[in-house]
Amino acid sequence: MGIEGMVVAITGASSGIGAATALVLAGRGAKVVLGARRAERLEALAGRIGMAGGEAAHRPTDVRRREDLAGLVGLACERFGRLDVLVNNAGVGPISRIDALRVEDWDEMIDVNFRGVLYGIAAALPVFRRQGSGHVVNVISTAGLKIVPQQGVYAATKNAVRTFSEALRQETVAGLRVTNVSPGMVRTGFADAMTDPAVKAAINERMDRIAIPAEAIARAIAFAIEQPADVEVGDIVVRPTVQD
Repeated sequence: MGIEGMVVAITGASSGIGAATALVLAGRGAKVVLGARRAERLEALAGRIGMAGGEAAHRPTDVRRREDLAGLVGLACERFGRLDVLVNNAGVGPISRIDALRVEDWDEMIDVNFRGVLYGIAAALPVFRRQGSGHVVNVISTAGLKIVPQQGVYAATKNAVRTFSEALRQETVAGLRVTNVSPGMVRTGFADAMTDPAVKAAINERMDRIAIPAEAIARAIAFAIEQPADVEVGDIVVRPTVQD
């Protein structure tokens, strides 16, 4: 099937894995629709893609708002006439010990990491049904595969997406594919939103030591979506070779 000509919407596209995915896919001929909260970064990324000969549309998108996801999917259909792939990438990780009771951080992770995925799928499914085809790619995390201290709520949100994705896969009719991509330690701004200074410092130190580039995840996403229509890549784990 290939990637050239595909229309791909990406949340959390202004930096990190989302931006890397946009660049990789646009470089292979996809038309990308970029959503994130930081409008100026979206504009810069879309300009970079355009300068390289690619096609990109963008729209400020807060995945906590259902109407924003509907608007992102609507932009894809208005600008390019269809939507082939939705990459649910937006995520936050203000991790901490549970007994620190940073309940506001818990709420943020639930709203962005899980509710945002649900809103994206709710926006895209009617389009996929109408077309008779579509692909949902959910960027999850290895945090849901190996549970460790300080990541309890974060891992729970990621595993909620994993569980929901399996149900979606079983319920879908022919023509709709579902892929989960679980990155390990990736060189991004993941720690920027952390509110616990000690945890933030530890994560940044570990990232400096072992993290892989965001492009590694982007290539895995590209691999999943470029498969023939009758092939579904269900789960991909991409992590540093030295990660526990």
